[in-house]
Amino acid sequence: MTRIAFLSWRDTTHPDGGGSEVYVEQMAAQLAARGHQVTIRCAAHPGAPPRETKDGVTIERRGGRLTVYLRGLLWLLTPAGRRQQVVVDVINAIPFGAALVRRRGLVGLVHHVHRAQWRIIYPGVAGRVGWFVESRLVPWMYHRVPIITVSEPSRRALIDLGFHPERLSVVHNGTPALPAPRVQRSLTPRLAVLARLVPHKRVEDAVDVVTALAPEFPGLELDIIGDGWWADRVDAHVAARGAGDLVRRHGHVDEQTKSDLLSAAWVCLVPSVQEGWCLAIVEAAELGTPSVAYADAGGVTESIQDGRTGVLVEDLDAMVAAVRELLTDDDRRQGMAMAARERAANFTWSVTSTAFERALERVHSP
Repeated sequence: MTRIAFLSWRDTTHPDGGGSEVYVEQMAAQLAARGHQVTIRCAAHPGAPPRETKDGVTIERRGGRLTVYLRGLLWLLTPAGRRQQVVVDVINAIPFGAALVRRRGLVGLVHHVHRAQWRIIYPGVAGRVGWFVESRLVPWMYHRVPIITVSEPSRRALIDLGFHPERLSVVHNGTPALPAPRVQRSLTPRLAVLARLVPHKRVEDAVDVVTALAPEFPGLELDIIGDGWWADRVDAHVAARGAGDLVRRHGHVDEQTKSDLLSAAWVCLVPSVQEGWCLAIVEAAELGTPSVAYADAGGVTESIQDGRTGVLVEDLDAMVAAVRELLTDDDRRQGMAMAARERAANFTWSVTSTAFERALERVHSP
């Protein structure tokens, strides 16, 4: 039994929680099931208890959007923090700084590099400072620390920032076992996008796709699955494009509803700027729904096998053209659906956690 602590900005119950938090909690739960003592330290948020146990994992919520980092770092100096034999510093652009106070039993977890997000969300001095921290200070601070990332594109991006290749390990995402859908594939063409509603997910591009294609495909609709602080801007874009009759925004949904919506869709759209892996692609694939994504978005080039389980495109016009072809060509779309489902079966949380546990064993401090 090993005492393992994850320092994470958020958990999955946080309003801004996403795929990174799913990965962390799945790894924590799998490790707990294998007999390890696992703690997640993350930010507090309204409606969530300061401490709870879920799936055998102790979740402690302290601090806010920024103070969570200081609270996590200070916790490592407490007796409880020093007792942890392995600490996983989850670096979502900004690290907890665990490398400043810990020399042994430390691993960094990086999903992807945030160069584009800094420019989009903070298009001024704050963004330049944030990118400086991520691209210069983090590689310097963690240059001796083993780093786990989730895809080969993310690994290459980290090497470009100066991380040593031998200290980088790739541990792919697993795929949640979604409930069996209660519905069949829609008889009329449907598109879906599954994402947090934040600027860099570019959900507006999905709205533009359905708007462009609606005259050609009667009954075409888009389901937007997910929520976030950018939701009002997405709604405003829908209204500006006159797409109110074409778009259904569902907000946060339960797993059964997500399964139903992805299963009904003919194509899943992923217009994101950057992804470490993109869990949404493989969740859709599990249900036989191929995805179309931007080729320069990092990990999507690995979660999609271009031309086999989905399509990678260069820009919005190419996304419209690719979706048009898939909606028109039933044989090609159905062939991709079958290949996507077969490939998704290879990515399980059990396999992922085995590889993750091995990576932790290499730094275990007895």
